[in-house]
This record gives sequence, C-alpha cells and structure tokens, in this order.
Amino acid sequence: MAVETRPAPAPPAPAALAAKVRTLAPTMTRSMQRVAETVASDPAGCAALTVTGLAERTGTSEATVVRTSRLLGYPGYRDLRLALAALAAQQAAGGAPAVTADIAVDDSLVDVVAKLAQEEQQCLADTAAALDVTQLEAAVAALASARRIDVYGIGASNLVGQDLAQKLLRIGLIAHAHADPHLAVTNAVQMRTGDVALAITHSGRTTDVIEPLRVAFDHGATTIAITGRPDGEIAAYADHILTTSTARESELRPAAMSSRTSQLLVVDCLFIGVAQRTYETAAPALSASYEALAHRHQP
Repeated sequence: MAVETRPAPAPPAPAALAAKVRTLAPTMTRSMQRVAETVASDPAGCAALTVTGLAERTGTSEATVVRTSRLLGYPGYRDLRLALAALAAQQAAGGAPAVTADIAVDDSLVDVVAKLAQEEQQCLADTAAALDVTQLEAAVAALASARRIDVYGIGASNLVGQDLAQKLLRIGLIAHAHADPHLAVTNAVQMRTGDVALAITHSGRTTDVIEPLRVAFDHGATTIAITGRPDGEIAAYADHILTTSTARESELRPAAMSSRTSQLLVVDCLFIGVAQRTYETAAPALSASYEALAHRHQP
C-alpha cells in the first residue's frame, strides 16, 4: 500500500522571513542564530553574498548556512538568497523594518500602550505574511464539511479554542473546545473519518494537546494544528498546519500574550472562510442567534 505523504510547504514569502527568524531563533544553535539574525537584519547585503561569503561574515560554516536556510523553510541557500533580494527590494520601496521594544518595569502606561500596540501590529503582520493560504483553504474545506469538530488547547490557547468553537456553533456546526486533557482524549477516541480535530499550541510540544490530536488522527479524523512551531512534535499528527508568529518574549510580556493575538487572527480567518463556504446555512443561523439574544441587549 502506498504511503500518502503531505506535500512540502511552500517557502515563506520574503516579508515573512523576519517573523520566521523571531519565532525559530530561540531553538537554534548559536551559530545558526548568527546566520538567521544576520540575514534578517541586512537582507540586501546578504543577498549579494555566496554561501561561502555568508559563512565567513557570520563566522560559521557553509553547512551551517545551508541548515539555517532549510530550518527557515527554504530548500537551500539559493532560495533564501532570492527571498533576501526580494525583501531588500520591498524595504527599498518603502517598507519599514520591524522594531521590537521591550516593556520596562518603570514604563509609563502611555509607553506600555504604545509598545503593546506596536508589538501586536507586528505580530499580526508577521502571521499574515507567513500564513500558508493553501493550508488555510484545506483547513476551511475540512471544517465546513465536518460532521463534528473538536478543539484542543491549554491555558491561553484554550481561550482561543473556545472563541473558535462558539463562532462555529453560531453558524450551525457541531463544535466543542476541550480544556480538560482527559476529557479531550476520551472525546478524541470517538472521532471518525469526516470529523475534524483542531489543536492549538504555540510551542508545538504541549503533551496535553498533542495526545488528543494523535488519538483523533489515529481514528481517521482530519487534523489541523495552529502552532508557532511547524517543526514541533504536533506536526507528526497534523494533516494541515497553520503557522503563527509571536513577538519576542520578555519578563513582563510572556509568549502567551502575543501568541494569543496571532492565534486569534488565524481562528478568525478560519471562521470567515467557513462562513463563506456555508453561507446559505450560516447566514440564517447567525440571524437566528442574534434574534434569540436581542431582548438581552435592550436598554
């Protein structure tokens, strides 16, 4: 029997390169970090370098440059170099470089608001740039035709999962978000072909989220992962992977804050896509839910 393999994801768009570096750099070796941070900070200069030249500039080896290129999502250094040239052209045409500003303990609330707004906007832009629309379309198609939908997430990711589940319920789909890992697994056992299981984990290695997704996958359900680490353990059990971005973590800004922002964007994209595909039934269902609650919003 032939083994079905998932097609390789398309290389990230040039504009998504900086986002990939921010997301993956903490897990890279120090030498790979030097390569990644150098190409992200000076795409024009690096685009003019051969693999040997970039290795010399970063004090690494050619093999490290190639491994870094592949980890960032490019088949090889040649593809990364083309992306760098395209990114340099975009920046020369007026694109502003990304700026990250940590929040300090003595910052005024005015500064906090400005810094958070800047980080949130950058996080959303990075996620939109990196999102694989082919994978998104496949996930939307699966959700729109699903018999039932289970959503798994822990902590902040569960809040995002609840948001998606309640949206889908309002357009007539059977969807439930599970925060209890035991309940998630026992529900996953009941999943079958035609069902969809969706897991949300920024790290890609949250055991309490991976386990129910694996069980659903083994039982024939279509599986979707929303994660900041498309190369994490979660990928082994995901038919479709939707990648999110995150701002740099700091003492006063844990990763869960910015990952939640990017996850909510992906969730909204999924919901709108499903609502478009099922408009004939979704529109009346939304109207009915609005009418059912209208009396509760009267002054």
